[in-house]
Amino acid sequence: MSAVAVIGAGAAGLIAAAEAAKNGNKVVLIEKNNKVGRKLYITGKGRCNITNSCDLSTLIANTPGNGRFLYSTFSRFGSREIVDYFEDLGVETKVERGNRVFPKSDKAADVVDALYDNIKKLKVKLMLNTSVIKIKCKDEIKTVTCVSDGKRFELEFEKIIIATGGLSYPKTGSTGDGFKFASDMGHSVTELRPSLVPLIAGEKWIRELQGLSLRNVSVKLIQNDNKLFEDFGEMLFTHYGISGPLILSASSHIRGSDFDNMKLMIDLKPALTLEELNNRIKRDFLAHVRKNFSNALNDLLPGKLIPVVVELSGIENNKPVNQITREEREKLTFLLKHFTVTPTGPRPIEEAIITSGGIDIKEIDPKTMESYIIPGIYFAGEIIDVDAYTGGFNLTIAFSTGYTAGNNV
Repeated sequence: MSAVAVIGAGAAGLIAAAEAAKNGNKVVLIEKNNKVGRKLYITGKGRCNITNSCDLSTLIANTPGNGRFLYSTFSRFGSREIVDYFEDLGVETKVERGNRVFPKSDKAADVVDALYDNIKKLKVKLMLNTSVIKIKCKDEIKTVTCVSDGKRFELEFEKIIIATGGLSYPKTGSTGDGFKFASDMGHSVTELRPSLVPLIAGEKWIRELQGLSLRNVSVKLIQNDNKLFEDFGEMLFTHYGISGPLILSASSHIRGSDFDNMKLMIDLKPALTLEELNNRIKRDFLAHVRKNFSNALNDLLPGKLIPVVVELSGIENNKPVNQITREEREKLTFLLKHFTVTPTGPRPIEEAIITSGGIDIKEIDPKTMESYIIPGIYFAGEIIDVDAYTGGFNLTIAFSTGYTAGNNV
């Protein structure tokens, strides 16, 4: 039996603490917040997308950030095992579009409560409102310096699991503490970047579309004529650029910070071919034959989008529709199928759903999550340089690495 500290009571830390305690260790879970699972509460828009119901190869394929590193841990504790784990804790689940797994109740709080009840049942000592400020390793003893209620004190352990998260959503406690601890121990931390993040756009007219949500559109992210991403769904215009599910997914396909020659093409009418859309516009113009151009688009486009489309089309807004030429109509048709936005960069990492980058995977044993540099130090969750697409894959990483670390202390 070992004295084990788990630092961070998020998704990875809660499951790591439970598994370590299950194996007979004396476990202390240290959390800087006043409650556990702060970030879990807001995942999946408050519904908590626990995992993705898919096979091992699909899990790895959807983890572009060092997915192969997770082969062993996903093999032992993948999607099916995660679902079974929560069902055993009393959380019934359901599968939705894209194989996303949610609690049947649609409440993230039920997931947090189940994990919290589990650590209580396993007699994990929980220390809330306690910040770790330093970890010192000497031989087999790890000394953790903490601060709580303004008082500084030290605790000694034989093993430590660091599950402090990344840099995204700092209000939930993810402020990068773990990266400093690891760096001080001699670990390498790769470049930290935002992922699953809204994008800034270069167009001046973008502000005119602020608050406009588009559903059932298709987007294609292209750089230097290479297609990086394509999907169908929902997106949102903001005062700075673009956001929403499609854009967050697209952002995770941008590896690095190079946005040169990048463009995002939006097909506003993906259900129609160019010819079908051209015919639809022709019918609309006939139906509104006495109207001017800008007033003849109300059946085709959201009101907020019309002035921008009119401007980009090059057609005078007060031109009678019966005077619009075939060439002008075809240009409008093409514009609606290739509505282009120019991404110039991501929003700050604080606004990202996850952090890309972290503890270098070359310095972590993939079978145990133990440090190759400092024996007895383990890592779990977002602090590791692994990241995935949306759809439950990032929580799968957190639960899986937490489970592995907890079972190997």
